Amino acid sequence: MRRGGALWFWVFVGPFALGLALFTYVPLLWSLALSFFDARNTVTPTHFVGLANYTAMLRDDAFTDSLWTFLVFTAFIVPVTYGCSLGLALMVNRVGRAQAFFRSVFFLPAACSYVVAALVWKMSIFSGVRFGLANTVLGWFGADPVAWLSAPDPPWYWLVVVTVRLWLQAGFYMILFLAGLQRIDPVLYEAAAVDGARPGWTVLRHITLPQLRATSVAVVLLLVVNAFQAFDEFYNLLSDARGYPPYARPPLVYLYYTALGQGQDLGLGSAGAVILALVIAVVAVGQARWLGPGRAGRDG
Repeated sequence: MRRGGALWFWVFVGPFALGLALFTYVPLLWSLALSFFDARNTVTPTHFVGLANYTAMLRDDAFTDSLWTFLVFTAFIVPVTYGCSLGLALMVNRVGRAQAFFRSVFFLPAACSYVVAALVWKMSIFSGVRFGLANTVLGWFGADPVAWLSAPDPPWYWLVVVTVRLWLQAGFYMILFLAGLQRIDPVLYEAAAVDGARPGWTVLRHITLPQLRATSVAVVLLLVVNAFQAFDEFYNLLSDARGYPPYARPPLVYLYYTALGQGQDLGLGSAGAVILALVIAVVAVGQARWLGPGRAGRDG
């Protein structure tokens, strides 16, 4: 029986583990190795350069500017998505019979491709011509058409990038908050009502949000990590036949052009990817220690 169980375990898990090793862990280790070599136009390590690639990346103004772009994007997208997804969850949770319908409707954009959504935003809603939806609405009020994506000053492109990401992911995080809301014991709300607590902000602040602490930590962590990995919407919204503009270039877009652009410096690109992974790890660990569920018990 034990041998049979082990055999079926590897039958089901083996293909997944093999694919994970070949397509995830091996490339990661190979990228780490390439970061210490001069690898131009090749994935085969040739000349060992040590930490020279890391030093060059940290001294590259374009790379450091891409990290600042991430910080700006995170400052916009994390609180906006958190607030919208929590608000949707609170509203859907109060709905009676049609809760499954609204849950499905709000979650549906999460199944949409980032590339498709970015092209819809770029070509239909925020097109720079006067026939775009946003410019058509502005025209009703007598305003001139806005070049949403082609002008860095004022930076209207942030509105386009943030709204498309918000539309794509708010429904997913709404589901997480819904699961957290449905785990809260209704007795807590009944006790609060008996004590005279008014429904609304008081109950939300003193009961709902503390009970959602673990869910909130997970949501914020996922939002920050996903913001680090932003690529599809930036690339498809801002690039054109002339290439990608010098502004609003997140880390992955910069590394894409470094490793696969005209220079094809895979060693330099690998070093940048390792630096980015370390930054993500530090942020994730720091956030877990600062906002983790264990802190709630210590605060209490």
